Amino acid sequence: MHIAKFCSIFLVSCSYFSLACNAQAAVLPEPSMELLHDLKQSMVKISTTTKNGGHGFGTGVAVSKDHVVTNCHVLNNANGISISKWGTEYPAESLQADWKHDLCILKVQYADLKPIAMADSSKLNYEQQVISISMPNDSPAPFVALSTVKALYTYDNEQVIRTQAAFAIGASGSPVFDYEGKLIAISTFKSPGKNAYYYNMPINMVRALLLTESVPLNSVHAAPFWDAAENDRPFFMQIVLPYQNNRWQDVQVIAKNWVEKEPASAEAWYYLGKSSQNLADINSAKTHFSRALSLQANHPASLQAVAQIAQTEGKQSEADKIRVTLKEINPQLLEELDPAK
Repeated sequence: MHIAKFCSIFLVSCSYFSLACNAQAAVLPEPSMELLHDLKQSMVKISTTTKNGGHGFGTGVAVSKDHVVTNCHVLNNANGISISKWGTEYPAESLQADWKHDLCILKVQYADLKPIAMADSSKLNYEQQVISISMPNDSPAPFVALSTVKALYTYDNEQVIRTQAAFAIGASGSPVFDYEGKLIAISTFKSPGKNAYYYNMPINMVRALLLTESVPLNSVHAAPFWDAAENDRPFFMQIVLPYQNNRWQDVQVIAKNWVEKEPASAEAWYYLGKSSQNLADINSAKTHFSRALSLQANHPASLQAVAQIAQTEGKQSEADKIRVTLKEINPQLLEELDPAK
């Protein structure tokens, strides 16, 4: 899978606005088998015994020789917690917990884990290539998925990351790496339905969590933000099902509230533009997409929408210029715009 990353500069001039896109076109090769093998050495399987006698599984990754990060919900209602490294089990002795953001760090003894290097998750780009490695269900063998960053959502001064990589039961807590092999995120939750969106919590939150005090393994805790009542969830969660089910009036209501609360969110302006586009208010759609692109010049979905409008209006040269930019960002974006070609 060859996925384009950003490198050269293009200027896309449309009759209704001018758009400067810094499209970096460095096509990266697939990660080597040696790199993938090395990354797997830092991974562990999380096993729990629940209070009612059941068993649970999750995935974890070492951030020091005796600390493993995973999702807190993997540990929920656990009566006993252990990690296994290539079949050998080690008991967890303490916990650093950020229950709101669903990130927990287990301390274990004697495992002598291989810690992974952490990146700065605030510096990610749309369509950046990433590596997800998980151990779904009770599988002891890691599963590798290559994908891209599809969206970045500001939340509590960090960025929740949506990627293409699906994860199954038992894969919660899976690490997501950049193509240099640095840890950028932890796979955490998804939206409902068969066309689910998959969300990953940024590693910068783990950096902060490492500086906190330990708590008992069975300490009282609150539910994660993603499990809140519908109207209390972030806008990027509220909008998914209306958007996927073409409920454009509902999308517009949520998007208007979103841009009012977060006027610097390119995602919010994109969804407002899509609702206007599908409610036949093309002039407003152009304005909203322009705003999204002023905030995030390489916002792929907005570029695709602008190209669609240009094609519909018979402005083929403008659409072709945007196609050049989309191809440089990621050739798959061009295939999505022109599926028959």
